[in-house]
Amino acid sequence: MFIAGDMAVYPAHGVGVIESIETQTVAGMEHSFYVMKIIENDMKVMIPTRNSANVGLRAIIDHSEVEKVMVILRERNITISSQTWNRRYRDYMEKIKTGSIFEVAIVLRDLCLLSVDKELSYGERKMMDTAKSLLVKEISLARQADESATAEQIEKMFS
Repeated sequence: MFIAGDMAVYPAHGVGVIESIETQTVAGMEHSFYVMKIIENDMKVMIPTRNSANVGLRAIIDHSEVEKVMVILRERNITISSQTWNRRYRDYMEKIKTGSIFEVAIVLRDLCLLSVDKELSYGERKMMDTAKSLLVKEISLARQADESATAEQIEKMFS
């Protein structure tokens, strides 16, 4: 359960603030919703409270979990599949949609490493930017650190 003022992560959209919990009548039945404002773009979403776990709404990672994300980003002994860019794109999008910061880290790492060997498609470049943005925002909040410093740290890992 979240309360108003809590920070949370909504899969594929990123970090937001639970602004309120509202009850609305839908199809003649009362339902409770989290009203969440996504920090990155000020978008508001309503998430049914009883369904929040199923859609992947979760708390921001703990400071102690940040290092696990960094380990994933530093890993270089990996094999990137040789599938077509659109198949890779679908696979990576599924990872992002899980809402797991660890899956998002895998997507960013793989795309950054792939970009060294070949030019990424427009969709892959956009996905790489999305993954980086999601990671930077959440890691910065978990560490209570500046986003630009976090972004710089991540960029240095791949330069």
